[in-house]
Amino acid sequence: MGSQRLREAICAYLRTARGVHCEPQQVMIVSGSQQALDVSARALLDEGSAAWVEEPGYWLTRHVLKAAGCKMVPVRVDEEGMDVAEGVRKCRRARAAFVAPSHQFPLGATMSASRRLQLLQWAARAGAWIIEDDYDSEYRYASRPLGALQGMDTASRVIYIGTFSRVLFPALRLGYVVVPRDLMDCFVRHRESIDLFSPLLEQLVLTEFLTEGHFGRHVRRMRALYEKRRDALVRGLREHAGGLVPHNIDAGLHIATFLPEGVDDRNVVRDAALRGLDAIALSSCYAGPRAKSGLVLGFGGTSERRIAMACRTLGEVLSAQEYPDSGRA
Repeated sequence: MGSQRLREAICAYLRTARGVHCEPQQVMIVSGSQQALDVSARALLDEGSAAWVEEPGYWLTRHVLKAAGCKMVPVRVDEEGMDVAEGVRKCRRARAAFVAPSHQFPLGATMSASRRLQLLQWAARAGAWIIEDDYDSEYRYASRPLGALQGMDTASRVIYIGTFSRVLFPALRLGYVVVPRDLMDCFVRHRESIDLFSPLLEQLVLTEFLTEGHFGRHVRRMRALYEKRRDALVRGLREHAGGLVPHNIDAGLHIATFLPEGVDDRNVVRDAALRGLDAIALSSCYAGPRAKSGLVLGFGGTSERRIAMACRTLGEVLSAQEYPDSGRA
């Protein structure tokens, strides 16, 4: 399960900052959120089990479910988050739902209170599980970080996942899972089949970082820095890449943008890479055939000056694209 002291520190943080209901013995330390997703799928799902996934959504979640032999049910995401009613229509008896309600990837939507209640009610009625991926909720700019879905759960149907790899730095492969009490033995058995436990040295250092108050100061400092970088990206896109429309810019370390109709985002990503720019094709985040064209642009690791330069270059790349529907280039 991990270092007892770290689990106690994480528990104290989650209660205060995220409204999560948990005790230290429910916290399992893992090697990042990806391993948390893998352990959850192994513990909760059988081969052939149906699971809702956000559409569009995090492609590594799809990889985990595919490896487990599960049936993925793509459920549309709109401005209120996952459309629970659509999920019920498509597969009422799904075994689980994988969601990121605080900051959906890639569209950045925040799940509304009514949708959260619908999801919890569905899980309770269906005997299903909700795997809540809370990967970067600390970085919210328009308001205080929102409480976790798990804090609203009265039926113990939510498995809550968090990570330090995003909020501190990617090379730190440490995350955690808050496991309902009646599932703890099952999670431990599956964790033992992977790697027994995460490296202890990093856990001890992180414990000190949390308990001595450095983590809170780090988050406050980085939130201000990332907000400036977010603003630089929005400003640069407006000035140099007017064809891109930013979507949900209130949180996180990336922005999803939609491309004009007829522009192939895969071609844009390829051409941008030739100019030294790294972007994700929005269409690659869809599991179904109705993919929208756009770009997912990260800004966390780039200075404001470099962001401005990158936006100019991206504008040049977009200007060179072909627009089949309008005949212009």
